[in-house]
Amino acid sequence: MTESFILPFFLTIRILDIIDILLVAFLMYQLYNLMKGTVAINIFIAIFVLYLFWLVVKALNMQLMSTLLGQVMGVGVIALIIVFQQEIRRFLLMIGTRYMTRRFSLENLFSWNIEAAHKVQIKAIVNACMTLAGTYTGALIAVARNSSLQAYAETGEIINANTTERLIESIFFKNNPLHDGGVIITQDKIYAAGCIFPLTENPDVPVHLGLRHRAALGLSEQTDAFVIVVSEETGGISYALNGELKENVDPKELTNHLNALFG
Repeated sequence: MTESFILPFFLTIRILDIIDILLVAFLMYQLYNLMKGTVAINIFIAIFVLYLFWLVVKALNMQLMSTLLGQVMGVGVIALIIVFQQEIRRFLLMIGTRYMTRRFSLENLFSWNIEAAHKVQIKAIVNACMTLAGTYTGALIAVARNSSLQAYAETGEIINANTTERLIESIFFKNNPLHDGGVIITQDKIYAAGCIFPLTENPDVPVHLGLRHRAALGLSEQTDAFVIVVSEETGGISYALNGELKENVDPKELTNHLNALFG
């Protein structure tokens, strides 16, 4: 039998009720974190206020207004999916990335011959970023994790070459026709170069950030990739992950973060 606590008057709170409240609070907190700093947070607050108003109208037994708002709330589910499609995508991606691992993927589940994964060449990436930063050469590098970056790779040129410091530097050399796009690294391979990444839709991005930083943020919002940016103006190194940008990191910090994700 489920345990319960009988409070004064008429309230009876079960253990399951407490768990239910905690789960809803956790879900709302995660949704808030995803929408924080975006236009969607204002829309969410407006819908929440409208929902509370609908509950008050129902409690007061105002039939006409209750019916009208009920119809609006009924259609509102479809509207929410359309309006919050970016946030819903990020939320599902967060769940899939944070609470699932590669070892439980369908690819491994139905694979008869599982080969050892090739490690990301962290030292080559960091050394290349240091060299590019020293010469104020802009760069945009996305290191794939669980999300497939195939759709973005197809916007550029497929290379599928071993990841080396010299190759990364040559791709972003100013006279190279591929230097304006992004590089996609998958495991120990430079899979594609000259790729187009989506720009962030966050209106609160600082105005001093250029297109490379906005593209890094945009890709990190839509995938779980780790995206590195070298600024052409300042020579600073930044990285974007899960829709958040960390600016002006030193090589040691970049190495530690890469090791934590791919080491």
